[in-house]
Amino acid sequence: MLRVGLTGDLGSGKSTVAAMLAARGAIILSSDEMGRAMMEPGQTVYAAIVATFGAGVVQPDGQLDRRELARLAFAEKRVEALNAIVHPAVIAEQASLIAEIAESKPDAIVVVESALIFSTKHAADGQPWHKRFDEVLIVTAPESVKIARFIERASAGKQLTAEERTTLETEARRRLLAQRSSTTHEDDGIIIRNSGDKAALEVRVSDVWRALQRMASRNSAS
Repeated sequence: MLRVGLTGDLGSGKSTVAAMLAARGAIILSSDEMGRAMMEPGQTVYAAIVATFGAGVVQPDGQLDRRELARLAFAEKRVEALNAIVHPAVIAEQASLIAEIAESKPDAIVVVESALIFSTKHAADGQPWHKRFDEVLIVTAPESVKIARFIERASAGKQLTAEERTTLETEARRRLLAQRSSTTHEDDGIIIRNSGDKAALEVRVSDVWRALQRMASRNSAS
């Protein structure tokens, strides 16, 4: 089995790359999706978040107010407090799932998608998270493209005022500053450049997929 990390800053297009890899046969584990599931009422992570950030992050229906939680985490510089709750739980669950996949599908290529593969300080056993992978893919994009993608996603089709656009742009820059995986770790993995040209991205992903298949074959033979 080949264990692959897939990372990139906010707005880089790593989820698009993940979908392309899935179409080629990769098994994708999305850290964001796993984290969201763990933040549901009744989960241990949910309880720890409420205990740490207070009842103000809970909506009347009992669900977490993710917007307020994000505001507290980023605006009040409490990102690490949130990460310390979520990251160990997500990474431990992924390790368990990967072990199960290795048993049932020893030739699989498993791709873990996360923006924080290089930057998290909260891997479950203290080992740098990126060291757990056989290879890491790093999706990059121009800064202006990443910010534009974030604003488009956050606005959800709504017509923004100039003030709202400025607020979202500021938020994007703040989050990018907290990540910075693509610019500081380009020598630590395979780079996938994503300028927005989907056809070019498909070609690059196909090349990378073939390289991953060769790695997986070598792993199986050894």
